[in-house]
Amino acid sequence: MENFVVSARKYRPITFDSVVGQSHITTTLKNAIRNHHLAQAFLFCGPRGVGKTTCARILAKTINCLNLTPEIEPCNQCDSCRAFSENASLNITELDAASNNSVDDIRSLIDQVRYPPQFGKRKVYIIDEVHMLSTAAFNAFLKTLEEPPSYAIFILATTEKHKIIPTILSRCQIFDFNRIQIKDISDHLAAIAQKEGIETDIEALHIISQKADGGLRDALSLFDLNVTFAAGNRLTYKQVIDNLHILDYDYYFQITDALLQENLSEAMLIFDEIQRKGFDGHNFIIGLCDHFRNLLVCRDNATIRLLEVADNIKQKYLAQSTIASTSFLLTAMNIGNECDLHYKSSKHQKFHVELCLMKLANVKSAISLPKMMEEALKKKMTT
Repeated sequence: MENFVVSARKYRPITFDSVVGQSHITTTLKNAIRNHHLAQAFLFCGPRGVGKTTCARILAKTINCLNLTPEIEPCNQCDSCRAFSENASLNITELDAASNNSVDDIRSLIDQVRYPPQFGKRKVYIIDEVHMLSTAAFNAFLKTLEEPPSYAIFILATTEKHKIIPTILSRCQIFDFNRIQIKDISDHLAAIAQKEGIETDIEALHIISQKADGGLRDALSLFDLNVTFAAGNRLTYKQVIDNLHILDYDYYFQITDALLQENLSEAMLIFDEIQRKGFDGHNFIIGLCDHFRNLLVCRDNATIRLLEVADNIKQKYLAQSTIASTSFLLTAMNIGNECDLHYKSSKHQKFHVELCLMKLANVKSAISLPKMMEEALKKKMTT
């Protein structure tokens, strides 16, 4: 039986052009290599799973490639590229600062820097999770980081830039990685699914992309999990929400319709069904507030682009937003937010959510009451 390789490793980018959602980083690095403007130290910072270590490895590989392409991409065929692919390159050293964070570890690294490369152009030192270094280790590293030998380049990677001392920051060229957009993650997952011969629903990939919170590695892990869970080579929306225990969009559309019709009984029955399926009341309220927010952005053509859902779900939002007034949505979001803030401190949490639904079911009447009173007053004055 063949050993399974997770998608995050199997499809790890090996060129700058294959990096997802970080074009501002890859373009700058390629131009630096093309124009021979490489700094002696880089700091890659950003959330987990967005490509920091991947870009560091591609940069190290590209710098040492013997047959660099005109597009500033490694050829992946020369001796240097092959040695890198086999983890046998003597010019590239990776250090995990989470487990090698003492002064002695940094002194050992500094000793290695003194020796020039035996072949190739540069020696590259990648230090991952650099914020884990002790203050003494940072101070021991300062001089070498500021004035390394001409052949040495340091690439530091971290998820917590604020923990790095200012004297280190001032010696590095800083690159801030972005969270990857949901559409970019979804498109990347669709391409991988096609290569693996897996049929997928667009809605399923969107749900996985949203759950990943901007991290491609998390998205690929969730993708592998759901493919394993799914029957056969097809990944459906229903399978994904069942496996990830996510509340279906339809529940929010149904309960909003009930609230707009001031049908409290229907709204409470839907919430009871949701709880019977094992969903937490707090998550339900958070999701309902998000639903109201999505309806609000759909009411203006300028803000529709803020709605990050699949196209068929977007059409449902557009349809429901035409019957939900701005006043209703703003009031509903305010009531839902109050419920969210006080949920954990409530002694009777189910009743707390039900009380929120009772208020929401009477929002339309509360909004129209002042207008009705004003009209009644005008009518009385005219008579």
